[in-house]
Amino acid sequence: MTRALERQQGWEARGVGRGGNLAVAGEAGETGGVVGEVSTASPASAPQLRPLPDPEVEPKARRRRFPADYKLRILEEADSCQRPGEIGALLRREGLYRSHLTKWRALYRQGGAEAFSRSRGRTPDPDTALREQLRRLERDNQRLQRALAQAEAIIEVQKKLSEVLGISLAAPREETSA
Repeated sequence: MTRALERQQGWEARGVGRGGNLAVAGEAGETGGVVGEVSTASPASAPQLRPLPDPEVEPKARRRRFPADYKLRILEEADSCQRPGEIGALLRREGLYRSHLTKWRALYRQGGAEAFSRSRGRTPDPDTALREQLRRLERDNQRLQRALAQAEAIIEVQKKLSEVLGISLAAPREETSA
């Protein structure tokens, strides 16, 4: 039956499933990539296809992030659990692990509720802004020194030109305060 089905409809046999059902998959070009099961329970009836679940996995998992108020609420609920198995039920309901509770309790002991809202990672260097400002001021200083040297060279050329041409340069006027 499977070979005849393959030839007629372009389906490929994938194996026998539960209850003697034959799992088949179609060729992408002929059937649009439909995947399903063929029921062989009643030979008189025509094959009926049922879709199989998609086996593809999400390519990259995302790290879960828990807000500070959520962590506090879960810790309070866990602390209020009295009977055996209640904490396990809480963790299953929330999709958490025991290590979450352990880490959150340690954080809470270290810094209270404010410890949950602290950002992770390397602590920022307080001198970074000062170093950047120093670099910027040094670049500005070098640029201004080059501009000053160029202006002094222009003034020297003007003095020499005025001597050659016999033009006397008037001394700058002094302003008198009246």
